[in-house]
Amino acid sequence: MPATSALRRTLAVIAALPLLTLAACGYGSQAKDDDTAKIAAGAEKIDGLDSVRIGYFGNITHATPLVANQKGFFQKALGATEAKYAVFNAGPSEIEALNSGSVDIGWIGPSPAVNGYAKSNGKNLRIIGGSASGGVKLVVNPDRIKSLKDVKGKRIATPQLGNTQDVAFLNWIAEQGWKVDAQSGKGDVTVVRSDNKVTPDAYRSGSLDGAWVPEPTASKLVAEGGKVLLDESTLWPDEKFVITNIIVSQKFLEEHPKAVEAVLKASVDTNEWITANPDEAKTAANAQLEKDSGKALPADVLDPAWESIRLTDDPLAATLDAQAEHAVKAGLLDQPDLNGIYDLTLLNKVLKAKGKPAVDDAGLGVE
Repeated sequence: MPATSALRRTLAVIAALPLLTLAACGYGSQAKDDDTAKIAAGAEKIDGLDSVRIGYFGNITHATPLVANQKGFFQKALGATEAKYAVFNAGPSEIEALNSGSVDIGWIGPSPAVNGYAKSNGKNLRIIGGSASGGVKLVVNPDRIKSLKDVKGKRIATPQLGNTQDVAFLNWIAEQGWKVDAQSGKGDVTVVRSDNKVTPDAYRSGSLDGAWVPEPTASKLVAEGGKVLLDESTLWPDEKFVITNIIVSQKFLEEHPKAVEAVLKASVDTNEWITANPDEAKTAANAQLEKDSGKALPADVLDPAWESIRLTDDPLAATLDAQAEHAVKAGLLDQPDLNGIYDLTLLNKVLKAKGKPAVDDAGLGVE
């Protein structure tokens, strides 16, 4: 079997597990159920549903659902339909939960969404909204790396083979004219696939020269003495690229559009509230992180991480398409057919009702 075919088969397994991940995020554990409902007296069920199960990651790049859960915004929008929550550390497990029907709507990174859609031949999910942009940085040991050209020959971590940051770093390496074998990570730069949970310890021990990672891992490295050498947002038009978007199972979207619309409205309202109340929102997000994971982020990590995230209702569809193309160029992904991955009908309905402009699907919407 040709090497590229073997790699693609390997990545297909990872993706039931990830391909581009999200940044966003944490990796490799099971969902944690968090069922906290405060249903107002006299409220009515939406679409006759007893509950809607909402998935997200216990990560600052998922600020919207963290705050909406903590402040009860989802529950308020759903009336007497109970908002239930499942907290994940990895995109693959959330996709599996969506496929099994144990999660209806989820916040997730771009790559698991791309992978999940491609693996199901476009039959399992739709991206229905945006949530966050940015929050990815190249942080280095300033004693070993003084400039971008010094990255050559160094050991730089990414969260996982083929995940969103891994693809972005490989693409950046190629743009420098350097060569790296995508699968092994060996070449002009040594790409070390390291779980975000252990990367700060590896950096502290000296076994890494830096890392291309999402928040809050990037700020954790800075707290260990690292220096931000490059913010990935500077590589994108208008400094915007999708890090977290909203997905829904196609079956749930077809059968319960009113419930989906209610959750989208809560998401848009939450982003407005966060923008208007940044300090209170940061505190709320950290409180929910502590509830979900048992540990809040310290101020020297939380504050810079929070500042680097840009909330957005726009899913920034063109950047997801570009991320997929970067994975194809790196040899990590066969050209996916992403037509129909977006259905922004309900989001644009919510935005119109609030007097906001419609968002675009970059030609990848349902026909």
